Amino acid sequence: MIPAAPVPLRRSPALRTGLSIATAISLYGVSFGALSTAAGMTLWQTVALSALLFSGASQFAFIGILASGGTGAAALGAATLLSGRNTIYAVQMKALLNPRGFKRLAAAQLTIDESAAVAMSAPDPLERRRGFWGAGIACYLFWNLATVLGALLGDVIAEPEALGLDGAVVAAFLGLLWPRLKSLDAWALAVLAALVTTVTMPLLAPGIPVLAAAVVAVVWGLTSKGARS
Repeated sequence: MIPAAPVPLRRSPALRTGLSIATAISLYGVSFGALSTAAGMTLWQTVALSALLFSGASQFAFIGILASGGTGAAALGAATLLSGRNTIYAVQMKALLNPRGFKRLAAAQLTIDESAAVAMSAPDPLERRRGFWGAGIACYLFWNLATVLGALLGDVIAEPEALGLDGAVVAAFLGLLWPRLKSLDAWALAVLAALVTTVTMPLLAPGIPVLAAAVVAVVWGLTSKGARS
């Protein structure tokens, strides 16, 4: 049987998904830029935070602590804690992509929720690579450009959080998740993860509920694998 020819790059489903998510993230980036300057950070500090840290949840936690009167050390500690989940993604991406040399450094910077999700949802190795690099590069560029725009508009937007731009990111992830809910187990895990996140949100710091849901998902996966074997 002759293997099917690879899909041309311009028609790559994973690449299109990555670009769609990057567009949604750019709206969220505008909100971050505006909130960051409202919290007292300068334009250049805001830009540097997005360029170097490049982790939405960590960045929002950082400026949230500063805005509430917390110290820089406390803000950095919270941001570092929330970035810990990217280490888990990095292990998975290394297994999927096996980057070498400079690509390994670039992959480390571009490993975020969105690029990892697109890569892991792709059906074959080529599409995984396209999805990861396409989503990662597009998200990085769009996020940083949106940060600059939001920071410049910070004085114009009185209450950036009232715009609800973060809803765009939620919608993008729902669009990515929906096609994967093809079995009862997948639905059960999705509901359980959503329940854990909802219950822990009032109790834990921003971003930590997502980590809690991720732990539940990992335990579920290991338990299910053990039961099948």
